[in-house]
Amino acid sequence: MRVKLKTRKAASKRVRIKKNCLRRKKAYKGHLLRKKNSKQLRGLSEASKVHSSDVASFEKMLPYR
Repeated sequence: MRVKLKTRKAASKRVRIKKNCLRRKKAYKGHLLRKKNSKQLRGLSEASKVHSSDVASFEKMLPYR
């Protein structure tokens, strides 16, 4: 009998699994938005890929993806 691996809930809330990559939200969109221009806010709204150096650790945190 194998032991089930646990999913790290913090990682599962922060990362969405797409077809062939892990997607995350960008930082700096939580507050102080009046001083940021609309072009910057649009860019921060887009999803971003998880960096290649972090993918292995996220895959350990999300065993049943």
